[in-house]
Amino acid sequence: MIEREHASLYMWIPPSPEQREIDQLIKRRSKLVSLREALGMSLKDMDGFNSELKATRKRFNQLIAHIDQRIKALVDSNPDRKEHITQLRTINGVGALVSVALVNTLERIPLKCADSFVAFTGLDPRADDSGQHRGRRRISKRGPSELRRLLYLAAMAAKKTETWKPLFDHYRGKGLSGTEAVVI
Repeated sequence: MIEREHASLYMWIPPSPEQREIDQLIKRRSKLVSLREALGMSLKDMDGFNSELKATRKRFNQLIAHIDQRIKALVDSNPDRKEHITQLRTINGVGALVSVALVNTLERIPLKCADSFVAFTGLDPRADDSGQHRGRRRISKRGPSELRRLLYLAAMAAKKTETWKPLFDHYRGKGLSGTEAVVI
């Protein structure tokens, strides 16, 4: 098996210190946003906590802005990375954070085709078949979960644009759920 596949294998490239830092910053940013929203929902209907909640949300926003500044500095330090991010930002739905996460991943993982990228991110359908039973297909969810989440959110934003709305409506017209159409 390995002898047959050996020619198509590629050497694993460890992330550079900058790539590792970008990954960590993106994950920490996501966690801060999640905690900020959870805290806001938890204290939303409580009387007497408005000023403390407002101050805490302000501090969360400052931390998130600081992380964004650090990510921008790391991007600006590499002209090739900055150019690739600028190119990705021209795609509807792909914003600053999504483009940084994509470029950071694609810089060090040489994927041969789009199907390889879909499989790497865990957005590929996983079969649940046995004998004559054909089970429901679900995404495999293998690969970097934060990148998968960001790509999903980018698709959610893109489905509202005139470029992507017809494709989204096409898949919805085929009977797929909204989530399935967004993943496709």
